[in-house]
This record gives sequence, C-alpha cells and structure tokens, in this order.
Amino acid sequence: MSHQPYISILIPLYDELRSIPEMHSQVTDACVRLGRSYEVLWIDDGSRDGSAHALDDLAARDPRTRVVHFRRNFGKSSALAAGFERVRGQIVITMDADLQDDPAMIDDFVKRIEAGADLVSGWKKRRHDPIDKTLPSRLFNAVVSRLSGVRLHDFNCGFKAYRADCVRELAVYGGFHRFLPVLAHHKGFRVEELIVKHRARKHGKSKYGVKRMFDGFMDLLTVLLVTRYRTRPLHFFGIPGMVLGGLGVLILIYLSFLWMFGYAIGERPLLTLGVLLTIVAMQFIGVGLLGELLVRTTIRSQEVFSIRDEREAPAATRAAIYAQPSPQLGPSAPPMSGRELPVSAAEEISEDARTVTVAGKPNQPSPPSPAVRR
Repeated sequence: MSHQPYISILIPLYDELRSIPEMHSQVTDACVRLGRSYEVLWIDDGSRDGSAHALDDLAARDPRTRVVHFRRNFGKSSALAAGFERVRGQIVITMDADLQDDPAMIDDFVKRIEAGADLVSGWKKRRHDPIDKTLPSRLFNAVVSRLSGVRLHDFNCGFKAYRADCVRELAVYGGFHRFLPVLAHHKGFRVEELIVKHRARKHGKSKYGVKRMFDGFMDLLTVLLVTRYRTRPLHFFGIPGMVLGGLGVLILIYLSFLWMFGYAIGERPLLTLGVLLTIVAMQFIGVGLLGELLVRTTIRSQEVFSIRDEREAPAATRAAIYAQPSPQLGPSAPPMSGRELPVSAAEEISEDARTVTVAGKPNQPSPPSPAVRR
C-alpha cells in the first residue's frame, strides 16, 4: 500500500476541451500544496471535441495522470462507476471538469474525511447559474431530502469526497450519481455536507436540460425501492395499493347500500371508479408479492448489511489453537420416515448441560423435556 497514492481525484468529463488545461493545473497546484501523494483519474465519457487527445497529452507528460476513454457517451453514472473501480487512493475526490468546482477546497474535503466522515457532499449555497436551473434544483433537492431522510441541501453537486471503503460498496448506474449520499447513508456510512465555492462557467455550456428533472424523479423512486424497500417491496407497492383499495371498497359499500334501498347504480360513474380503484389496488399488491418472491430468491448478503470492521486473533495464535487436527465427520445416515424419527438431540441433552448464554448472561438451567414416546 506504500506505493499507492493517498488521494485520488476523479474527474468525469464530456466535451470540455477548453477547460482541461486550466482544470489540470488547478487540481495539481491544490494537491501539491496539500503535501500528500495523489493521482488524477480522468474519465472521458465519449467526447467528440478533441478532449481525448488533450487528455492523452496530459497522461504522457504527468505520471500522476491516468485517463480512461469510453467508446461513446454513457453518462455520468457510468463514468463514476468506471472511476470507482480504478481509483487507488484512500480518499477519493470527485469533481466536474467545467471549472465551476474550486480545486482549492480539496484540502477542506480531505480534512473532513480524516476527521471521521465517510462521504462529504458539497453544497453550492451560492450558485452562479440561471434561475431556470436553480429553481428546479431546489425543488428536486427538497423532495429528495424529505423522502430519503438524508438532510442535504444539494444532491446534484459533483464535488464530493469519499473513503475508499465507501466507494467500493456503492453501485452506480442509470442516474444514481445524484443519490450517492442516499445510498451511502442507507448502508450506514457517515454522510456530511460542506459548503463549497461555486464559480461561473467559463467555457462551453451545460450538458443537462429540463429532461434531467423528470429523469431525477424517476431515479428517486428507484433509489427508494432499492434502499428503504429493497428487502420489503410489498411495503413499497402495498401502501398505495391499500390506500386505493380502501377508497374503492368504501365506494362500493356506499353504492351497495344505495342499491339495497332501491336506487339504480348501474349507470353511475362512481361504480366504475370504485371497481377501477379496487382492480388497481389488487395489481399493486400483486406486484409487491411478486417482488417479495424475487427478493427471497435473489437477495445477496451485501444488500442486507454492510460490515465496517472485523476482528479476530492473529494468524499465529489461531494456528496454535487449531494445531491439532479435528476428527473426521462421518457420513450422514439415510433418511427416515416421519413415524420413525428419533428423539431430538435437544431432548437427549443432560440437565447439567442446559445452561444457555443470551446477550452475555447465562440463563438458569431449563427443566428437561419429556421424552418423545413412539
């Protein structure tokens, strides 16, 4: 590990030719002032403006620079995923290549990570963007913060810092780059926020339009499903199903009473609404049940828990303890019918051996169970 960099600067970009030289110079100056070993990993997301050649020139001149070229534009999430697989530093800093993030703040991010944070997300408190970008962004951030339970002000900020252990456990695809703090928080990592200096764009134009808002909210539903409801999809689909079904049943009960008192209900639109709500509710609950079946057969332990640390005795100590070979376990006995089942092992244990430890405290010996008579 001594030959690995301490900090990895990960910069995804798409058609940012004019920003590359200045961005590289500022990042290098900031890392040199920090006095820590570093690498700069550029992910070229299928640029067509000559950025690829500029990055190759940087890699040829600077041994701390690495470059990955995509065959075509796959999106920011894919670029981050490729970078997370390749970074070698203990601290990973992600930045946008448009010069709106100030590399001088790398030092602040590193200090927050060294102080104990697992993920530090930037907050562009004062933005130098037009109102048609800032207002939708504020709405989006408010909704994500409320629904996810992660109280951040700016989920879209690309200026973030991570511990290496954190990025190893983050699955980034689709539009999940917006929700990395949510995914990290769900796994139990410590997420913090840092106000960053936001600068006006000097070259080129933004690659994101109005469509990003729609994509973001669709991705938010996906994130909620794979985090809060990954192991209980019936809750995700069942809650709206129960609400719609309850309304449908109430409508049908009301119409049933009217019919009992002689009122005609066959041509009432309310009847159609009640039946429709009930059918939709059954579909929601049915999808939730199918999701539960899929979860039971496909869930992996990495999706249920996240291990921060493990402790065990040194290898030499364990080798001494287990130096003597263990007895060889014999083959299992052939199966028996239900009527021939023997007394269980638990019922054959002697009374002296019935002390069980629960949460570190021994329980009182349990009375012996009566033998099973056949």
